[in-house]
Amino acid sequence: MAHAWETLERVETEAGPLELRRRGEGDFLITVAGRVLMNSHANRSELALATLACEALASLSAPRLLLGGLGMGCTLRAALKGLPAEASLDVVELNPHVAEWCRGPLAKINDRALEDPRVRLQLGDVSEAIDESSRAERKGAYDAILLDLYEGPHSASHPTKDPFYGSQALVACRGALAPGGLLAVWAEAPDRQFDQRMRAAGLETEIYRPGRGGLRHAIHLGRRPRPRSPA
Repeated sequence: MAHAWETLERVETEAGPLELRRRGEGDFLITVAGRVLMNSHANRSELALATLACEALASLSAPRLLLGGLGMGCTLRAALKGLPAEASLDVVELNPHVAEWCRGPLAKINDRALEDPRVRLQLGDVSEAIDESSRAERKGAYDAILLDLYEGPHSASHPTKDPFYGSQALVACRGALAPGGLLAVWAEAPDRQFDQRMRAAGLETEIYRPGRGGLRHAIHLGRRPRPRSPA
């Protein structure tokens, strides 16, 4: 007989009640306003987000990454598994309760990822961190930016002003990336308009859909081109 879901904690947010739920010993959900944000046993696209980014950085001995959105910490753990010892990974999470859950009830499923010495956690808005990193004194601060956020880009995203997926935000992402750097964005489904905005921002794009069968999410990839060598 299947166990019933137990609510471990409930927090009021602007988007509605944010809840951490558990069933049995190792099955977790995070929901907002009753909608499932993430499931500890259905996260292949989140893991692929990290894996694809790490594969793209395989030639670097000390890559610098920015991860927007902590979630259950599984994307972070997957990234750490694929990164060398000299890598650095800045994680920006908006909700302090999510960080507490990752250090507490969720620590078992993310293998205590926040305790890894390569990780630096910042509580705040990742769009502000990207904007700061795109300025002249920090330009090209990251070899990869991973956005694993609520919903991801979709048809209702404002094409210019969306703080994460609009054209202005994508120009900031490009500025925060080193030449050859990668922007990897999780999405519920492929968004062709978002792909076009990535191209307009000067990124070389690809859309990847991990797995086969079932609900298949999408990962938008955008690489900042390297300068061409003089002829």
